[in-house]
Amino acid sequence: MTPFGRRMRELREARGITLKSMAAELGVTAAYLSALEHGHRGKPGPGLVMQICGMLGLIWDEAEELKRLADLSQPKVTLDTGGLSPLATEFVNRLASRLRHLDDQTLTEMLERLEPKRRSS
Repeated sequence: MTPFGRRMRELREARGITLKSMAAELGVTAAYLSALEHGHRGKPGPGLVMQICGMLGLIWDEAEELKRLADLSQPKVTLDTGGLSPLATEFVNRLASRLRHLDDQTLTEMLERLEPKRRSS
């Protein structure tokens, strides 16, 4: 599940909206919406994110947060390390090979090092 999918599901369920009814309202299939929630589809386009925000009644900070999560929810990422230092290339390759084995605490610590202000607020 992607950060966007997890949050969308939380918001949908908190409002008592079924996957089927949300899909119908958005003009997509329930299968697509389920795949989006579970991270089996790429990140949604900005238009769909806006529709989802509108349907869920999200404004200001909540809507911005959902948009930010959508941007961070591409399930397949490709990194071009051309032009980076050998150390950066090694880091990316080691991270890719070990990512599935890192626990949530380690991942949280790494995220905090990358964006200390976002995580601490």
